[in-house]
Amino acid sequence: MPREAPYLAVADSLRARILAGEWDIGARLPSRAQLAEEYGVGRNVTQRAMDRLIIEGLLEGRAGSGTYVRKPRERMRMVRSRHRERRGGSPFRADMKERGRKGTWESHSQARVPAPDSIAERLAINPGDLCVTTRYEFLADGHPVQLSESWEPMAITDGTPIVLPEMGPLAGAGVVERMQSIGVEIETAVEVPRPARATQTQANLLGISVGDLVLEIERTYYDTSGRPVETADIVVPDVRWEVAYEFGVEWS
Repeated sequence: MPREAPYLAVADSLRARILAGEWDIGARLPSRAQLAEEYGVGRNVTQRAMDRLIIEGLLEGRAGSGTYVRKPRERMRMVRSRHRERRGGSPFRADMKERGRKGTWESHSQARVPAPDSIAERLAINPGDLCVTTRYEFLADGHPVQLSESWEPMAITDGTPIVLPEMGPLAGAGVVERMQSIGVEIETAVEVPRPARATQTQANLLGISVGDLVLEIERTYYDTSGRPVETADIVVPDVRWEVAYEFGVEWS
């Protein structure tokens, strides 16, 4: 069995001591030099251990002051609901507003991208058919919340004002509102949530550690004829958010 990296062992020990209450919230930890001497390791090892705990949200660094035990991050609830999709505007922005957060995002779209096999199957098109793909980084009060990669067939949107989701008159609107503007009525959204572990890229963008638990949601929108019109892969960091689904109940 491979030996655990020294910084991980130090991080595990410090984490246990913090959770046991050895240092109160707001308390300053010993310096890197003091911890290095205590654990019999180099300062770079204690620095990496403390950096990991900062990423996890247990510690916070203050420039010129040191490293402190921070207040535990609040694990908030993200509600996914058809009602949020139908009220217009961005469902994400509305969801964050309900929680007193400012929801924003950064995006990059690319047109005329051939659909890979897996995406083509989800969109009921031929592999290689041209799509617009958009990568999103969603933020709440400037902090990363979730990632998304969306695919839309150009056969549906080409030549319309909404061909690029974040440009044109409906930039920033949700998929439902955008599609409705060109006469495509979305009736159903199907979501398949799966637990996964964060990749290096996901961890970098979300500010978490590689291997941390994330929820991957495969979402596909269908119009009134049952045609898939958009599909996306959404990634939510489990350490910060729990996902709840809201369903309407209809009586016969």
